[in-house]
Amino acid sequence: MNRTKSAPTNPTASAAPPLRFPEFRDSPDWEGKELSSIADPVSERADSGQHQNILTLSGEDGLVLQSEYFGKQIAGNNAERYLRIRRDDFVYNDRTTKVSEYGTIKRLKRHPHGIVSPIYKCFRFKDGQLPSFWEWYFESGAHEPQLRGLANEGARAGRFNVSIDRFLSTVAFAPHSNSAEQSKIADCLSTLDELIGAESQKLDALKAHKQGLMQQLFPREGETIPRLRFPEFQDAPEWSEKKLGSVGDVLMCKRIFANETNDTGGVPFYKIGTLGDVADAYISKAQFEDYKARYNFPRIGEVLITCSGTVGKCLPYDGRDAYYQDSNIVWIDNPWQEVSNELLLRILSNVSWDSLNSTTITRIYGPDLKGLMIRFPSDAAEQQRIASCLSSLDELIAAQDGRIETLKVHKRGLMQQLFPSPAEAQA
Repeated sequence: MNRTKSAPTNPTASAAPPLRFPEFRDSPDWEGKELSSIADPVSERADSGQHQNILTLSGEDGLVLQSEYFGKQIAGNNAERYLRIRRDDFVYNDRTTKVSEYGTIKRLKRHPHGIVSPIYKCFRFKDGQLPSFWEWYFESGAHEPQLRGLANEGARAGRFNVSIDRFLSTVAFAPHSNSAEQSKIADCLSTLDELIGAESQKLDALKAHKQGLMQQLFPREGETIPRLRFPEFQDAPEWSEKKLGSVGDVLMCKRIFANETNDTGGVPFYKIGTLGDVADAYISKAQFEDYKARYNFPRIGEVLITCSGTVGKCLPYDGRDAYYQDSNIVWIDNPWQEVSNELLLRILSNVSWDSLNSTTITRIYGPDLKGLMIRFPSDAAEQQRIASCLSSLDELIAAQDGRIETLKVHKRGLMQQLFPSPAEAQA
């Protein structure tokens, strides 16, 4: 593929962010500087045989210990070509990832020092520069057009073969001789990040509470009475234990072929990757009505289960027009509701699917589901009490998750306002 070499950004150019704090609104536009004038390459090698504190660069998690991220160190015992970095150094991975199409730039801030693979490009800002500001600058995407330019010059097999000198020849923009504005921006975004972190901890606590409660509300392996029972059911009989196939059947939709789907509109056709999200394929309304009338179709509330890929994802059918990929998505046909759909959803959501004899990591088979032993109280009132309790917790978890997502959206929008737009920074 022919690639056009991009014109270098003018190092004398200026740019202005859409939003500035009141005390800096009359300040000059931000000035563009070649990174080599404010940052130096890091080229110090690890000691011979040194293989401790090996760091890897994750697009989502930043620089993390390889031993923690992978559960082991994958670099071996000879790391003498590795680069030694310290806190506030930056690492650029010049390859496409699911997080960043043109490479990832992250700052070391969780560890005082470490060593990284020589395939990474490492640099350190000079005295007088604020690393936390530059961390947010790169995070905002303001530098992305120049990364794209580097990629267009020499991409090969997902890696762009960018030297550290070539990387540092790019231009970055910062407030003109005003470290106070840099600090204000960094502090604002860091405070918002801390808030997101605190809210995420609350979410984790809610999920842990739910998991712990479920372990108390459901009998343990080999037991027929839960450790925790609501007061009105303290003297109720032991729970029943039956195979799932004896309380309901495992059904699936009639097969839909690829040439019967479209990507423009109609009735959503869900596959394992889109269940619970937005469909990327559709079938005609006429075909849906025909198949729904003539073949198996779930009742409202019956539990849908993904049986391939991400196995064991459980959702109730909500009654809206939708069709599901056969064999990869099934549901538990439950006309008699000896165990209610609401409680069955909780039971199946808590199954360790990899423990089933004939199940691999990527597939749940019909016999596995039918032979699955489940335990449940015979009293419908107790079933409803347990399901309602866990449903209330799910609502709290969903609300907390929504708060976090709102904060993240606000953060992304704020970054777009506090830094020059990528297009302006490329001018």
